[in-house]
Amino acid sequence: MTMAAAMQSRTAEAPARSRASRIAQVDIVTDLAEVEAVWRGFEASGHLFTPYQRFDLLDPWQRLVGAREGARPFIVIARDAERRPLLLLPLSLRQGHGLRTAGFMGGKHTTFNMGLWNAEFAAEAASADLDALLAPLGEHVDVLALTQQPERWHDQQNPFAVLPRQRAINGCPRLVMEPGGPPASRISNSLRRRLKSKEKKLQSLAGYRYHLATSDADIIRLLDWFFRVKPARMAEQKLPNVFSEPGVEQFVRSACLAPRGEGHVIDIHALECDEEVIAIFAGVADGERFSMMFNTYTMSEHARYSPGLILMRYIIDRYGERGYRSLDLGIGSDDYKRMFCKDDEAIFDSFVPLTSRGKLAAMAMSSLSHGKRLVKQNQMLFDMARRLRQAFG
Repeated sequence: MTMAAAMQSRTAEAPARSRASRIAQVDIVTDLAEVEAVWRGFEASGHLFTPYQRFDLLDPWQRLVGAREGARPFIVIARDAERRPLLLLPLSLRQGHGLRTAGFMGGKHTTFNMGLWNAEFAAEAASADLDALLAPLGEHVDVLALTQQPERWHDQQNPFAVLPRQRAINGCPRLVMEPGGPPASRISNSLRRRLKSKEKKLQSLAGYRYHLATSDADIIRLLDWFFRVKPARMAEQKLPNVFSEPGVEQFVRSACLAPRGEGHVIDIHALECDEEVIAIFAGVADGERFSMMFNTYTMSEHARYSPGLILMRYIIDRYGERGYRSLDLGIGSDDYKRMFCKDDEAIFDSFVPLTSRGKLAAMAMSSLSHGKRLVKQNQMLFDMARRLRQAFG
């Protein structure tokens, strides 16, 4: 290579390395009412976001659950030189042990966490953009704890995937669907036959039906049933009832009743007969993916016929026939999820220090998360830890 050519190639490389960020301004807003219009703008087409970050889901969570837990809104909006919004980060700020930690809103009720991005900006966002975004936050936050982020959403990489990251504690089983594919491509014929023979017993019940709740009266009736039955189911499984925590029931009711297009922010699918509700599955949908949030099934003898699995078949076929590309049943590898979901969603956590105090905290959070994942992976250790907890708890 001649000297002139070498000089030329270096000059050509330099702008790429020091490319100025498109982010010209970063606003931090602590009042949800102030950002509602901009936030809803991010929910229009041409944007990249998961349905867990919709305003009508996170606003009631913040008001009814987050505020009670001491989490304050910390909404970050990045704009370009023309003041057009490029990105909105729906975070909440918590203070404790002399540390200011910001994480995604939604707590344990969101399966996936992500910013809301201008899709074109998300496709080209580079480290210079992330530096410009994060630099002003250090004044207010010591560490960002950004957990349960999908690596990709709708075939587009999550721009935060370039941050320091590690695999999330729990995986998320996923069913990939081929739009227009035959029913057997979604659920095998053998599983369909098994479910059909179980359903025969339920089909003899008066008024037996599958439906998506559309009227407020139906939604309220199904939620009344859910909040009666779910605590009994969780007690039976010796699991803590997250739905009994302060504000959670009101938050769930608010999001289930919030209209969105032809459905709701959280859609409720139900299997019922005239005599009783048999099973429900509730989740979020966005035209390409359905993601389950909560479910339960009857305590009556009808539970013997696997109503949850039968309802799952209806839901998968409903979305498959509407051209959806994927479906998940939430975090965790329960056996019933594996019956339907053969793939795994790649999910990661990022613990990003913004101050010197945050560095130690980020290391500690990262180690703790890594340790929890190892324990989860090793079932023997997990069982031992559970027994010890019972013995000493």
